[in-house]
Amino acid sequence: MRFIHCADIHLDSPLRGLERYEGAPVDEMRDATRRAFANVVDLAIERAADCVLIAGDIFDGDWPDFNTGLYFAAQLRRLAAADIRVFLSYGNHDAVSKLTRSVPLPQNVFCFPANRPVTQELADLGVAIHGQSFASEAVTIDLAAAYPAPRGGLLNIGVLHTALSGREGHQPYAPTTAQRLADKGYDYWALGHVHTREIVRESPWIVFPGNTQGRHARETGARGCMLVEAEAALGIRSVEFVATDVVRWQQLVIDIAGLVSADELHAAVQNEVRSLQAAAEERLLAIRLTLTGRGPLHRLLVADREALRAQLAASVGEASAGRAWLEKVHIRVTAPLDLERLAGRDDPIGLLLRSLDSLAADPAALQSLAEAVLADLGQKLPPDLRGADSAWALDADAALADALASARERLLAVIGAEDTR
Repeated sequence: MRFIHCADIHLDSPLRGLERYEGAPVDEMRDATRRAFANVVDLAIERAADCVLIAGDIFDGDWPDFNTGLYFAAQLRRLAAADIRVFLSYGNHDAVSKLTRSVPLPQNVFCFPANRPVTQELADLGVAIHGQSFASEAVTIDLAAAYPAPRGGLLNIGVLHTALSGREGHQPYAPTTAQRLADKGYDYWALGHVHTREIVRESPWIVFPGNTQGRHARETGARGCMLVEAEAALGIRSVEFVATDVVRWQQLVIDIAGLVSADELHAAVQNEVRSLQAAAEERLLAIRLTLTGRGPLHRLLVADREALRAQLAASVGEASAGRAWLEKVHIRVTAPLDLERLAGRDDPIGLLLRSLDSLAADPAALQSLAEAVLADLGQKLPPDLRGADSAWALDADAALADALASARERLLAVIGAEDTR
């Protein structure tokens, strides 16, 4: 038999704030989670899968309207027309208590209940599928502990939304361990919740497929689902990752050491973009670029960041024939100066550099200074510029540290320019 294991579809995830980015492919990004799920359905039909397992977080939360549910149901009807069964559980984002709207799902779909784990036995395939949905968002008990014993003579599959014993960036919901899952005696555990693809172990198979579509710059690289071949008598024969994403996020780091001109910088960026584009095939690329290192381009890079970003965006567009979007540029370059000597000077420059370094080492002092300086300005800003996604949201340690580092590098650029006169 053949089945597809997917999770964390986050259908119609809002992707807030895209409109603020010049040139952002808003329409393509907003439609990406739908198209990625359609790719899962296409794969199931093309490869004649017997069933599709969805391990939670089908939706990103309660629907703003019925269109999300109607789209999901329409895709499931495509599977029904191909005689492909669907077994799904709900996770923390779409827990039973969070969804206030619903639409009828086709008869080929079985939703695992939230009150207890249940087993669906498919006699024609020699398979038993065990699963349970989340009743509420914050499930803090080990749901797997109550999963039933394996059915003898059948291929046993567990469907579970969990962080196991913890995964960075994910709430520790339905906590359990890989060993506890292995002790259940199942052949395959189809997990969800963790967005990074991971084969936790192979005997038995315990697998996070990751999400079907990356949604931001921390979810980089190929995203998709698992295509699994199995036999009741022999167990799992193969587990294959298949990419389903339509927009791919990538982090690109360029070291400026050895680059002596803007032309060399743009050539280096374009070479890397072409390589990323080839690997992504026809997908749209969303690139977060970090310029790092120490070199003679320092002054040029920190002098006018807005102009630099526009120039780099043009280079990225040219190298990709418009199929890559420069989402953000981080400048982490270092001035080619004797910083220890400068900071030790007994003059205003030395004092200022020592003060900046002291603030960088003391987040509390930096926060206090920022609050004092920006309090009046913050009150004058429109409400939409005070949100957590705003460039003015300097209450986060990372944002403050970035602003301080930027100011320091601009100062060093000026000092370097004075030293060359």
